[in-house]
Amino acid sequence: MPITPLMPVYPRCGVRPVRGEGVWLIGEKGERYLDFASGIAVNLLGHGHPHLTKAIQDQAATLMHVSNLYGSPQGEAFAQRLVDATFADTVFFTNSGAEAVECAIKTARRYHFANGNPERHTLITFDTAFHGRTIGTISATNQAKLRDGFEPLLPGFKYANFNDLEGALALIDDNSAGFLVEPIQGEGGIRPATQEFLQGLRKACDERGLLLVLDEVQSGVARTGKLYAHEHYGIVPDIMATAKGIGGGFPLGACLATEEAAKGMVIGTHGSTYGGNPLAMAAGMAVFDVIEEPGFLENVERMGDRLRQSLEQLIPNHDHLFDSVRGKGLMLGLKLKSDSRRFVAHARDNHGLLLVAAGENVVRVLPPLNIEEGDVATFIEKLSDAARVYVPASDD
Repeated sequence: MPITPLMPVYPRCGVRPVRGEGVWLIGEKGERYLDFASGIAVNLLGHGHPHLTKAIQDQAATLMHVSNLYGSPQGEAFAQRLVDATFADTVFFTNSGAEAVECAIKTARRYHFANGNPERHTLITFDTAFHGRTIGTISATNQAKLRDGFEPLLPGFKYANFNDLEGALALIDDNSAGFLVEPIQGEGGIRPATQEFLQGLRKACDERGLLLVLDEVQSGVARTGKLYAHEHYGIVPDIMATAKGIGGGFPLGACLATEEAAKGMVIGTHGSTYGGNPLAMAAGMAVFDVIEEPGFLENVERMGDRLRQSLEQLIPNHDHLFDSVRGKGLMLGLKLKSDSRRFVAHARDNHGLLLVAAGENVVRVLPPLNIEEGDVATFIEKLSDAARVYVPASDD
């Protein structure tokens, strides 16, 4: 077989969407799918949201791209909005989550360089983490499935067990720059950090002059019921990567930092041709228009509680299949007692329900953040129907 025009790096399924309406995707033949995957936590306002759509249309007709050689009224406005809403003093815009994490890594290393400590370049990261697919971000994880065949990887990373504070602190040495951690691991199986773990990392950074770098690519932008997940823990990072939902479906990411942490990022140290272009900024501004409306975050929390309760009530009816629920807000994981990827395919192909598999046999439930009670009820009905007739593989 000759290679396909689209490089064959994805095991693409039979769903072929051509249109979206709110929480629904519509395929080539008119088939409808309830989308509780949201493009892997990206379409946080669902599909075809009128305010987001109009903002992109209007900006596309006005000015899409000029490069970062010129002043950016649009970028300045959105950066100020992020600074006002978060811990950060400054923002670098990217096109993706991986680029945002790359910028965060560079910012952390450059901070110590600017302080006269170039030897402090190693970030301590955590098992089952996912930070992206670039050479830098796969070097920041110890997962063989991401790394195999791409050696030699970049030096400058050590790996501890997630939620093992003592193990992480034991890795600190004279070369340590800080910690890179997801407050809630997404790909790793919707694994929330414990309060003790995240607060302990923050304390260690404060005491030892290290930087706490958070990867909130999946957990950020209202997904957990807070604007960013670290707010649940009562801590702030020095540097943070954000992306996915921030553009509501338009490719956009950002690296946020305090003034102190960004002290080394001066002219010539970083760049991006497309990053922060006017079209992306219009999308980001439109998303924030919606999520900053009164009651939006409260609705995420309310729908998250409703969804979690419904899932927990469903588990005893299918206790041969479902184990437990975890996560925060509308970033939930349903742990299975058998292969989660096989069940996701069954729900998709036989019941028109879109979900996302993750590590530890977890099914990720990542609906749009503006779902309503009726959407939760429809989801539970479809999930229940799928579970009722599902037969796990004999080797599960």
